[in-house]
Amino acid sequence: MAIISSSLDESNIPRSRKELRIVDSKIIVEEKLKKNLNLARPNSFKEFIGQEQIKSSLKIAIDASKYRKEALEHTLLYGQPGLGKTTLALLISYEMNTKCRVASAPSIERPRDIVGLLLGLKEGEILFIDEIHRLNKLTEELLYSAMEDFRLDLTMGANRGTRCRTINLPKFTLIGATTKLASISAPLRDRFGLCHKIEFYSNDELHQIIFNFATLINLQLENDACSALAKISRGTPRIALRLLKRVRDYAQVIKNTNKISLEIIEKALNSQKIDNKGLDNIDRKFLSFLNLNNNNPIGLDSIAAGLGEESSMLEFVVEPYLIQIGFIMRTPRGRKLTSLGKKYISSRNEKYEKD
Repeated sequence: MAIISSSLDESNIPRSRKELRIVDSKIIVEEKLKKNLNLARPNSFKEFIGQEQIKSSLKIAIDASKYRKEALEHTLLYGQPGLGKTTLALLISYEMNTKCRVASAPSIERPRDIVGLLLGLKEGEILFIDEIHRLNKLTEELLYSAMEDFRLDLTMGANRGTRCRTINLPKFTLIGATTKLASISAPLRDRFGLCHKIEFYSNDELHQIIFNFATLINLQLENDACSALAKISRGTPRIALRLLKRVRDYAQVIKNTNKISLEIIEKALNSQKIDNKGLDNIDRKFLSFLNLNNNNPIGLDSIAAGLGEESSMLEFVVEPYLIQIGFIMRTPRGRKLTSLGKKYISSRNEKYEKD
C-alpha cells in the first residue's frame, strides 16, 4: 500500500472559536501537522480493534473483489469524528494491495481539481475523499458518471464554441467519509455500493487501544489507570489517545516518571479541568445553565447566547456526549436536564460548598 498524497491543510482543520477542547473528537492542528498519532494506526484488519461487524463485511467484499479481479465497490463510511474512518480507508487499500490517494472535500474547490485526481488514478486504485458531504455541486456531478460508468463527461468552451468530451477512466474505488450522512445528496449516496456506520467503541476496546499505545510510547500504564481513561474517552479512540498524551506530559514534567497510576491520571485530568465523568468546562457550563432555569426546556439559540458560544458547536460537539451519558434530553420545546444531570450538578454544588 502507498499513500500518494494528502491535501488536508491547516485551514481545513476545525477548531473551537474560543479554545481547543481536549475532549473534542475533531482533529486539531498539532495532530494533523505532526502526525503524532500515526504510531497508533493499525497495519491490518487483524490489528484494528473494534468495529467487528464492519470489518467482517468489508473483508468479504474485499475477498470477493480479489477473487473476481475487480475493483472494490465504492464505499461510504460515516460516523462521528475520531472513530477511525480514515484508518479503515487506508486498511482497505492495504487489504486490496493497491495505492490510495487521499484528499479532503474542502480542498477540492474547482471541477478541475477532481478531474486531476481522477485522471491520476490507475486500474484498481482507491481515491479517498474525507468530509465528502462538503463537495460543491459541480464537482459532485462530475463524480456521477465517474463512479457509475468510469468515465468523465466534460463540457468545454462557452456559447457556440461549447463542445463535449468523454474521457474513459480506469476502474477505481471511491471511498467517502462523512460525519453528516444526511448532508450527502441522494444521487451521490445511491452510487455507493457499500455503506457502513462507524459506531462508538466500548470501554473494553478503548482500554486495549490505550494500553497498546502506552506501550508504543514507553509508558508503564497501570490497569486501573487505563480503565479510568477508557471510561471518560467518550467512546472515541482519538480522544482516548489525546488524553493519554496529556497524562504523559504531566507524569514526565511534574512527577518525572513514565509510570502512570490512577492517582496521576486524576491529577493530570484535574489540571486540564476534566472531571471523572470526562466533562470539561464547556460541558459543565451547559449543564449549569439548564439547571439555573429551574429545568424548564430552553431553546438551543438561547443557550448559545447565554454561554457566548455558537449554537452549531453546542449541537454537534457538546450535546451528543451529554445525551449519550443521559445527562440531558432534547424535547420539542428545547433542552432540559434529566434526573442524572440534576444529580451530577447537585453533587458538584455540594462538593464546592464543602470545599
